[in-house]
Amino acid sequence: MEEIVLVCIVPRLGDWDILVKEHWYHIPLMSAPEITTLAKYLAFYQPGVFGDEKWAVNYYARVLGYTIKKRIELYPDQIAHKNRDKDYYQIFVDDLIKLKNPVPSLRWRRIVFIPTTLERLCNAKEINDLYKSSPIEDVLYGEMKRKGILPERQFYVKEVGNTYCLDFGVFCKRRKIDVECDGKEFHSGEDAHEKDRKRNNELTSYGWSILRFSGREINETPKGCVEKIKKTMRKLGGEK
Repeated sequence: MEEIVLVCIVPRLGDWDILVKEHWYHIPLMSAPEITTLAKYLAFYQPGVFGDEKWAVNYYARVLGYTIKKRIELYPDQIAHKNRDKDYYQIFVDDLIKLKNPVPSLRWRRIVFIPTTLERLCNAKEINDLYKSSPIEDVLYGEMKRKGILPERQFYVKEVGNTYCLDFGVFCKRRKIDVECDGKEFHSGEDAHEKDRKRNNELTSYGWSILRFSGREINETPKGCVEKIKKTMRKLGGEK
């Protein structure tokens, strides 16, 4: 049975001190991933404030348990914080374990939570190897990697108050490509097609080219899908 790991960001050095000395990490209840209470381990992404260990997952820890508390109970000195009365998970962890091979982010990107498995965490070469999403995304990602393409998985784009989560972001010299995997569950029917069309138009207006592949295309001809991606990349000046 796969052991679930939740990769979390540690945005501040003060949060790291709490993690190391007091052995707990907090997650807002309203924004916590569904698998939060199922995770056997937490792993920790360290951003730019962490010097030599920045922009990578270097450590993980076994989950010992959790409770739910108001933020003001966790941080009694932050009485003016806007979320002081909101509910948070306080997740208790064992001692930090250093990964034999750090998992770096090859490109600056927004990282919040990444549900993964212990096997993926221990074998990942870079941050995108951690993502455990749909089977068709895994198939296409594997084929892109084999062909030397380095996409960003579950890439968030924020534009004029809107946030979009792309299945894959591919960055070229003249333009960016949004590669979408359209499984039947979420992309069938007139309403879904209308939603996808509007999303395509919005992202195109923000400077993205969009490629969409059905689950059938990906499962039956993954190499053909990747050839279309590579052809588009060449027209856009190649990978950046």
